[in-house]
Amino acid sequence: MAEKIIRDPVHDVIAFQLDRPIDALLFRLLNATEFQRLRRVRQLGFASLAYPGADHSRYSHSLGVMETARRILDQLERSRAIDAWDRTVCLAASLLHDLGHGPFSHVFERVSGFDHEAISCRIIEDPESQVHQTLAAHDAGLPNAVAGLLCVESGKPFFRDILSSQLDADRLDYLLRDNLMTGSRYGDYDLTWLIHALTIDDASGRLAVTWKGVSALEAYMQSRYHMYRNVYFHKVVRSAEGMVQLALQRAKRLAVQERLPWPVRDDVVYKSLLGQKLTNIEFTDLDDVSLLQCFKQWSNGDDVSLAMLCRGLLYRRVFKTIDLTHLRPEISVKDIVAAAEQAVEKNGGDAGYDLFYDEPNEPSPADGSSRYGRVEDIPVRGPDGGITPFAALSPLSRALDQQLKFRRLHVSDAYVDIVRDVVAARR
Repeated sequence: MAEKIIRDPVHDVIAFQLDRPIDALLFRLLNATEFQRLRRVRQLGFASLAYPGADHSRYSHSLGVMETARRILDQLERSRAIDAWDRTVCLAASLLHDLGHGPFSHVFERVSGFDHEAISCRIIEDPESQVHQTLAAHDAGLPNAVAGLLCVESGKPFFRDILSSQLDADRLDYLLRDNLMTGSRYGDYDLTWLIHALTIDDASGRLAVTWKGVSALEAYMQSRYHMYRNVYFHKVVRSAEGMVQLALQRAKRLAVQERLPWPVRDDVVYKSLLGQKLTNIEFTDLDDVSLLQCFKQWSNGDDVSLAMLCRGLLYRRVFKTIDLTHLRPEISVKDIVAAAEQAVEKNGGDAGYDLFYDEPNEPSPADGSSRYGRVEDIPVRGPDGGITPFAALSPLSRALDQQLKFRRLHVSDAYVDIVRDVVAARR
């Protein structure tokens, strides 16, 4: 029996039995050009500036999502039959869900206007892509079925939940993977037991957790909370993300004004900054490497603001953080930020690029959600077969459903002391 083995730091052995059509298809998809590109897109962007081990890629994460989805389906098949076609569509969609992510993920999307989900589906549906050709060689209807599950949310509810829900394979994998690779030790939970407790609510057709899995579910929600608090919202991580966004915004402005000397006009980064639609072949060439090369070039360029931001990202000179979270109620954060901007401008800086205000009201780096998931959406099946929302069962639910709140100013080294004085005078 032909078998391919991949050793993974989270799931250990990920095996493909090549005499099984589904496994053979999945293994061929791994080698498609569009999927191999994900090796060059880091899962957590510049988080390695705070956690040096966090250099893992969306390739390894996507492989982990597929393996997690496979384990979920294996568990569900213990109590009901799952059609081989539906299983194939779900596993292929799990593997390919991140195809459309650009460099540094959501930060790049906010500047370029790209929609990674739409791009993923476009690649899957493009007859010229290797992903499409691989899927179509297995079954002519497979590309549309996979794209439909990812983007149209077609299919049975529990299949959609495996792809996108509070218990989806994406979150289940990235929490463990990000926890392991950052070395944070805040995000561990019992994946094996949680999957073992998964079932299907017959009334709604959605994923549910049996009552024996409530403790595992609580640990999972705690893991999510701590990973946001200690990793995704770490001040250095957020500072670096903000600097990436400022650098891209500055480069975009220069490109619009035709003042950006690098890259050349037909380069994928240049086109992306201007919001031009890329062909799927061009998009395959857009990755962290191509953007980092631009940062290297821009760090030695004539534009002072762009050069400063790029040098900071390349050599870990991130903006310093001034916390504004615990100001007295009568103090206006808006007024403090305005005063800080005026002080920077008065002393020769550029308030548009030497500082930025940060409050968590936009998508997170990990899953595009500013919340950790509304826990009452998770149905729990009791011993009598009845369904109860998790929020009604767990004393931790309300606390874990609260959004972490912080307010921060991030300021370049040249002006941080000046801004600190401004803030101190108004506290």
